[in-house]
Amino acid sequence: MKAALLLMFALAPGWAQTGLTSADLMRLRSVAAVQLSPDGSRIAYTIANNDKPGKAYTHLILETLAGGAQAKIENAGAPRWSPDGKSIAYSGALEGQRGLIVAKADGSGARFLHALEGTNAPLPHMGETYAWSPDSKQLVFVHATPGPETAEASGDPVVITRYLYKPDFAEGLTRFNDNKRLHLYVINVETKAVRQLTKGDLYEHSPDWSPDGKRILFISNREPDGDHFFNYDAFTVDPSSGSITRLTATESAEYVPKWSPDGTRIAYLATRRGLTNLETTMEDTHVWVMNADGSQRTELGKAIDNRQMTATWAPDGNWVYTTAIDHGSMKLYRMPSRGNTAEIVIDGPGQVGSYSLAANGTMAYTFTGLKDMAQLFVNRKQHTNLNADVLRGKAIAEVEPFTFVSNDFKWEIEAFLTKPIGRTADSKHPLIVMIHGGPHSSQGPAFNHKSQVYAAQGWATLQVNYRGSIGYGQKFSDAVFGDQNGSEGQDVLYGVSAAIRRNPWIDRNRMGVEGGSYGGQLSAWLITQTHIFKAAIPLAPIINLVSYNYMTYYNMYEQMTFGVLPHQGDLMDTLWKRSSLRYVAQAKTPVMLLHGENDNDVCIAESEQFYIALKDAGVESVMVRYPREGHGLREVKHIIDSIDRSMAWYRRHFPKQ
Repeated sequence: MKAALLLMFALAPGWAQTGLTSADLMRLRSVAAVQLSPDGSRIAYTIANNDKPGKAYTHLILETLAGGAQAKIENAGAPRWSPDGKSIAYSGALEGQRGLIVAKADGSGARFLHALEGTNAPLPHMGETYAWSPDSKQLVFVHATPGPETAEASGDPVVITRYLYKPDFAEGLTRFNDNKRLHLYVINVETKAVRQLTKGDLYEHSPDWSPDGKRILFISNREPDGDHFFNYDAFTVDPSSGSITRLTATESAEYVPKWSPDGTRIAYLATRRGLTNLETTMEDTHVWVMNADGSQRTELGKAIDNRQMTATWAPDGNWVYTTAIDHGSMKLYRMPSRGNTAEIVIDGPGQVGSYSLAANGTMAYTFTGLKDMAQLFVNRKQHTNLNADVLRGKAIAEVEPFTFVSNDFKWEIEAFLTKPIGRTADSKHPLIVMIHGGPHSSQGPAFNHKSQVYAAQGWATLQVNYRGSIGYGQKFSDAVFGDQNGSEGQDVLYGVSAAIRRNPWIDRNRMGVEGGSYGGQLSAWLITQTHIFKAAIPLAPIINLVSYNYMTYYNMYEQMTFGVLPHQGDLMDTLWKRSSLRYVAQAKTPVMLLHGENDNDVCIAESEQFYIALKDAGVESVMVRYPREGHGLREVKHIIDSIDRSMAWYRRHFPKQ
């Protein structure tokens, strides 16, 4: 197979050599996280590397902004400056031990403090793993201990007693929840003396130490049956006595709380509705603020009718910053901490990622633009250019946004067309429709390696932000409720029609469709409803909505997306009617299924069902199973392999030119 792929690349049109290849992924680097020292004189940031066969890994860079002096710490991440700016904490390895490490501001004098044992239990929207005390003498950190089910669930035989018995979607190595519980610990940086603050069968995480040092914020789900009812609330614990105070008791979920600089208020992310679950929430999270005692909760982020991802105080406490999706781009906003307005701080096509603010007004952030992976910017000036050598001489395809009216005239839908490299006045080019997952996610104009590889082969790619996507307001996100494999699928098909009509160079006889997770679900669904695609590549697709509900690690998904549990009313019948497996006899498109062997979000049994059903129906099909992978692909060699196989699959089934 590899030899055949190499031959295909050798015979590809001449323009393929001017653009990116799948293997270029191993040379591309990006900035993953950034944090400024409190006074803004130093910066710490991590660089994600793809040059090894396994998953991407990070290095930590410590740098003085004035002189540019650098220190590099291998295989480290999550930097956190001490409040006095003299030390930095990070996670990494030192002298054969891996966990929490503290070093001087220049990276010297590193000392290992404690292991950071985690859990593979599905815990969404976790905040910090550790946080400094205001006097820079202690750290609070999150560490796992065995739960009451751990021994039996890992024994011989394996005994399952929990409702949530499967691990997190990304885990990829096991099939079972390790049942460990997360608790808060405090460690003295100088003596390494450790005290456990919380105990029991609960999960506590996302700590933040109050400016006066007397309380530590954290998040926990304290419902009587936390496996059935997902409901994070905010709490504080006294680091001296261990006394716990509850701040919120809402039906909705609260996430990642942060103290204001003066300690009088708390900013956090939250929803209004109680209908949510472990992974996908119909409702956009917004920034909220409340008093330090939990009173006077106010939805500050109401000023932005889009999903907000962060809640960060400005050093002076007058503003709260957040990132939010808006029409396919991730923008940085700020809102007056006692107001109801918002203003854009970082705009433009692309995605703001990690960001940091310092007392002297310095601002640092990562940004994925149109022509490169995420790079570091300081005070709006580009600070890193990690891929200059890789991208030098490479043509980067143009991404063109456009809108069209939905088939039911209810919505204006936005799509993004990546144009092929090497197009001439009379050339014709294939179109690959790339459908995003979620469904509450989005696509946009930011640099996309796979789209650029396709463009280098002379192929266009189309990304449609169908109804249910985020970044277009709450009503648009809600429009997919109770309608899976329905109108949102029509949005994709209308997007294809609009792209073809407006771009005559698209070859309608050479079109493919692909997507991951919900995008895989829609890819599989569409080929049972239409025959316009010559090849399909669903990744981790939901094929049978009934079986999926009872095999996924978050079994409340269908309840959230339809309003009731599958066994209630006639929902079971509805789920079957909206399953691509139900209509497999109508499929004619050749299908290559890609799936992680240990996917606990969309179990590989979904692909297995469709594979056999397609074979029974006489449809050409192939199933590719990736070891050590969970939901989606994370090992670099697997990602590259999937791109190469995808191109080979399309070429095999596109009509010869």
